Amino acid sequence: MNTVVTSRTAILEASRQLIREKGWSALNIRSVAGACGVSVGSIYNYFNSKADLMAAAVESIWCDIFHFSDENAFDSFTECIQWVFDSLEKGEQKYPGFFALHSVGFEAGEKTGGQQLMAQSWEHMRRGFCMVMAQDKKIRKDAFDESFTRETLAELVFSLILANMLQKKYDSSSILEMVRRLIY
Repeated sequence: MNTVVTSRTAILEASRQLIREKGWSALNIRSVAGACGVSVGSIYNYFNSKADLMAAAVESIWCDIFHFSDENAFDSFTECIQWVFDSLEKGEQKYPGFFALHSVGFEAGEKTGGQQLMAQSWEHMRRGFCMVMAQDKKIRKDAFDESFTRETLAELVFSLILANMLQKKYDSSSILEMVRRLIY
């Protein structure tokens, strides 16, 4: 058995693979060490605890699902929303049950760190929505004002996306129609 893992990246890839093949409950220090062919102590060289490993695995999966490249430049906010729904559906296929189960994977004392990671990721998405809207030339000039801002719409759309995600509903048509009627 190797005593040194080549990288943190290799550990996270093994973690994602375990989650894909065996589900969220399969993720622990011992199973990841076995998948990497290293000792349990080697995993602790990169992660101080199971909670740290789990948090990094969650972040890694979210990054895998929402991998963004220059090809993903959006011409419209509706195109961005559709991309999010498509990414969520592909993520559910690749990591079955991940969206519903990863938040319960953290033990009581570890939930704060996991929730903080999720809050940061979600805030990043909301800011991204606002940025896409600011660059969308098709949005009516009078669509936003002090009482209805881009931030308000981003929060509303994000909440609807989360609700759909938890229900495993990946049909964006209603949300897209609502957005079209509101701002285009």
